[in-house]
Amino acid sequence: MGDEFEVFVNGVPQHSGTDYDRLGGVLVFRRSLAKEGRLGFWRWLSLFLGIAGTYRQNDSVDVIYERDGRRVVASDLPFEAAG
Repeated sequence: MGDEFEVFVNGVPQHSGTDYDRLGGVLVFRRSLAKEGRLGFWRWLSLFLGIAGTYRQNDSVDVIYERDGRRVVASDLPFEAAG
């Protein structure tokens, strides 16, 4: 990853030094991010029937950078929870 890039969490622009830090080739966010796991059968069924909604945290990280003079979007990047 080059020096110039844009970072978004859930479509909201993030700022280096405020929202995240860069340690080598890794971005370390200053707030907790989480990805909703696979839905089990009962959870899926309750959503399908309209009995319950899904309110779990399901963050998405996107990075826009330049490669060979073109803007490239890396979308829904994987991340690890700190711990």
